[in-house]
Amino acid sequence: MSAQNVSRRKFLTLAGLGLTTGLGVAACAQAPSVTPMTLPTITPGAGDGMDMPTATPGDAAADMDDLHKQGVETFVAGIGADPNFWRPPMDYTLDGAVKVFTLTCTEGPWEVTPGQSVPAMLYNGLVPGPEIRVTEGDQVRIVCVNQMTQSTSIHFHGVRAANSQDGVPYLTQDPIRPGETFTYEFTARNAGSHMYHSHHNAAEQVTKGLMGGFIIEPKDKTTDPAYDAEYTMVLNDSGIGLTINGKGFPYTQPIVAKLGQTIRVRYMNEGLLIHPMHLHGMPQTVFAKDGYNLSVPFLADTLIVGPGERWDVTVLCDEPGVWAFHCHILTHAESSHGMFGMVTALIVQE
Repeated sequence: MSAQNVSRRKFLTLAGLGLTTGLGVAACAQAPSVTPMTLPTITPGAGDGMDMPTATPGDAAADMDDLHKQGVETFVAGIGADPNFWRPPMDYTLDGAVKVFTLTCTEGPWEVTPGQSVPAMLYNGLVPGPEIRVTEGDQVRIVCVNQMTQSTSIHFHGVRAANSQDGVPYLTQDPIRPGETFTYEFTARNAGSHMYHSHHNAAEQVTKGLMGGFIIEPKDKTTDPAYDAEYTMVLNDSGIGLTINGKGFPYTQPIVAKLGQTIRVRYMNEGLLIHPMHLHGMPQTVFAKDGYNLSVPFLADTLIVGPGERWDVTVLCDEPGVWAFHCHILTHAESSHGMFGMVTALIVQE
């Protein structure tokens, strides 16, 4: 189900809101034309970068309500406007049987929210980088082109590969210096949800954007539960602030499903903090940890995702409505100015 098919009227109906609530936005199939709200500011690099936004002294309840509503208006207006939020798989070329991917590292501004740019480090111009998706048994080549002012490297987190391809400077390779290129090559051996990221000055480079999903599909897909659609959430905090897939609410995108469908969510924590991911309304069936399927899946409505961890869950969308989906460290998600940061929604359509 495309997010662009969610109209303003449908959103309000699902949310249980009347059309007199003041959500005066255009149909969501169109790109929004909205004046961005004044958002809570997260200052990267100041302490842990996670200071909670606070209301101006003397804020009245009505002022708080208006700011909260304005954030939801902006979120609704932007549904479907960012096709790269849910990262499509990266294109590759073939060299014989080898799948070849090129990742170019650059430095520049990244808009966490429109009009709020932060200094970032990017793979192919994106934060997080493009999702690399291959199949178990594939021969894979990753060409890293460093156009930054710092040296770097790439570690394929959770991926089983030869030691020489592990991407740790001075343990397995020299750093990739500015202007240099380095090529990694290995066989995709272990299926599951993995990541790739810098392993050089990593506390800065990874949290500023040098990170991405690396998914190895199993040859035998019956080893995984059945689902209708899947979504990857790359969680981050310090370098670019509190983000899901490089964006903060209200500029995140929702998951949209039809009643009765099952979705798969892959959580990947590339930040420095834990993020308990909480879905309202329906349980999550947790079936894989760090790319390995669990012998006994379990149910949870809140799942703690620690730095470096990956968790895979399915959700049976059996309750219609607009359901909040957010980190449950509340200073990562909501303040007197309304929701911000690590918040999105699951929209279940009848």
